[in-house]
Amino acid sequence: MPKIKTHKGAAKRIRITRSGKLKRRQAMQSHNLTKKTSARKRRLRRPADINSGDEKRMRRMLAR
Repeated sequence: MPKIKTHKGAAKRIRITRSGKLKRRQAMQSHNLTKKTSARKRRLRRPADINSGDEKRMRRMLAR
């Protein structure tokens, strides 16, 4: 049986930490930024964890 290919779109967007958790970038920070407060934009800079319900699917996409 052949190896599972890595989903390249997911690989560019998701990072695996050294402890094995999955991280992703936050959405809502590309345009319409004048309406958002500085605090909100600062919070959006920080990477977010992937939800536990999505984690199994994301790991399969990353072939790990």
